[in-house]
Amino acid sequence: MPHPLDKFRFCPACGSPRWTVNNVKSKRCPDCGFVYYINPSSATAAFILRPAADGAPHQYELLVVRRVKEPQKDTLDLPGGFVDLGETVEQGMCREIAEETGLKVDHVEYLFSTPNEYLYSGMIIHTIDSDYLVRVPRDVQPVGADDAADAHWIPLDQVNPDDFGLRSIRQAVIRFLNEQPWKDKH
Repeated sequence: MPHPLDKFRFCPACGSPRWTVNNVKSKRCPDCGFVYYINPSSATAAFILRPAADGAPHQYELLVVRRVKEPQKDTLDLPGGFVDLGETVEQGMCREIAEETGLKVDHVEYLFSTPNEYLYSGMIIHTIDSDYLVRVPRDVQPVGADDAADAHWIPLDQVNPDDFGLRSIRQAVIRFLNEQPWKDKH
């Protein structure tokens, strides 16, 4: 496996071509001493649930979006994305939900995190996905926008993890379905 900084061939501080691997997540310049570490970028994903139409207890539908861009264009995804500079992870989650679905939420419940490798511009970007549970009323009507070609509801018992293109999202969906954090634990 190539070093995560292989695409960077010159020291960004002094321009030296003697830009060498320092360790598994950094490169160092022996000429000026600059060291650059690559750490995971923070990303989010939302498990947005609404009560099912029949109103049966513990029956819910999951909001999914269809990816409009590569990687994994046209596959299912969860609303979410990268956290911007200056945002908390929760603020980033709420912003991404609004951008991709039009839904305005102000409360998200942290569930778990999932490490990921995201191919972007020919480079592997290491991320850590923070996965959240969001509950919305039955009458909420999402609209796919931004990175989402569409947004629609799927009954939880019909969710197929194999329909999700991104590995970390697929792993998160499997974990979510197995752990069932939406159920009342009392």
